[in-house]
Amino acid sequence: MLYDAYEFQRSMLAGASAIANMGAGFLQNPANPFAYFGGGPVFASALEVFAHAAAPRGKPEFGLNETIVDGRRVAVLEEIVLRRPFGQLKHFVREGVEGGPKLLIVAPMSGHYATLLRGTVERLLPSTDVYITDWRDAKLVPMSDGGFDFDDYVDYVIAFLEAIGPGAHMLAVCQPSVPCYAAACVMSAAKHPCRPRTLTMMGGPVDTREAPTAVNTLATQRPHAWFEQNVIATVPLTYPGAGRKVYPGFLQLAGFMTMNLGNHMMSHWEMFKHLVQGDDESAEATKEFYDEYRAVCDMTAEFYLQTVDLVFQRHALPKGEMLHRGVPVDPKAITDVALLAIEGERDDISGLGQTKAALTLAANLPADKKQYLMAEGAGHYGIFNGSKWRTRIAPVVEQWIAAHNG
Repeated sequence: MLYDAYEFQRSMLAGASAIANMGAGFLQNPANPFAYFGGGPVFASALEVFAHAAAPRGKPEFGLNETIVDGRRVAVLEEIVLRRPFGQLKHFVREGVEGGPKLLIVAPMSGHYATLLRGTVERLLPSTDVYITDWRDAKLVPMSDGGFDFDDYVDYVIAFLEAIGPGAHMLAVCQPSVPCYAAACVMSAAKHPCRPRTLTMMGGPVDTREAPTAVNTLATQRPHAWFEQNVIATVPLTYPGAGRKVYPGFLQLAGFMTMNLGNHMMSHWEMFKHLVQGDDESAEATKEFYDEYRAVCDMTAEFYLQTVDLVFQRHALPKGEMLHRGVPVDPKAITDVALLAIEGERDDISGLGQTKAALTLAANLPADKKQYLMAEGAGHYGIFNGSKWRTRIAPVVEQWIAAHNG
């Protein structure tokens, strides 16, 4: 009933949002005398903030149509290289540009679409040939396509690297750091020709025993059964994936919003003040952020529950207990995949030391193939988006890839 109740509320809010948007437009119309005095501008701004907050959101577009390569402007086209039921491999083709390091960016499967990494892709496009994992909303995948668990995630990463071909690099943002690291272990053990030359992990929960955050505490304080009973829902009949058990994106979003509720409330208050003052540019910047942040998708129950169990409760990877298809995942198998671990000083989701642990686990990897970066002043989202990412972190990633590009 949880999902059905949410859908009912969402439909009601969508109607209210449309009405509020119409009201704001009426009060802001130059032909309306109330647009110039009294409480008209204030009321119109309040309606606009509500309309934006309550509006339904679908999957955003990347919208990266061009980039600058060697001082010249080139067009960028999106190409689907490989399609799978729960995700596809997207390639950003730079027209007229040949060569360059091939980079697979593995986006989080954690409630948001891959477009959350738009800034990450945009910054790396001039220097690398970018591919990205475009995960699908689980509620849109029919039951006939089967399930998707942690082992499947690792298999998808390996399949995407195979589709790109030998010599690729891989960058994992947050949650995929663990399955990507597992994929590197599996491929290294098998001497797979398509194993990545480098693996960059950013704010990933490799060993959540290090500097546990509120997210880690929530996972360890409650038994596995609690998550199964309280956060898993069934997809309603109105979607192609009807009957599938999922961890709904709206619950994930609610959790993130609650963690920093004061900041989100202040952001909307500032947006309201900007609208009243006529500072549409500042208000639009806030709207764009929340258009992306509030666009959420579901993940399969089996993948979510296995991640909670393996990563946050049993710490299977750092304890040497992780298996892939029944075969041990051994970090010591990594001998030639160069590892870069990046953490944010103010990360409140993956604490300091959790990602760095990946370097210690790879005991047989030479020291010159390991590097660690702690981004001062950066929060969780700041390590892959924003000014700190563009000016201080991305150059380190680019230099690391260039130094190990064969």
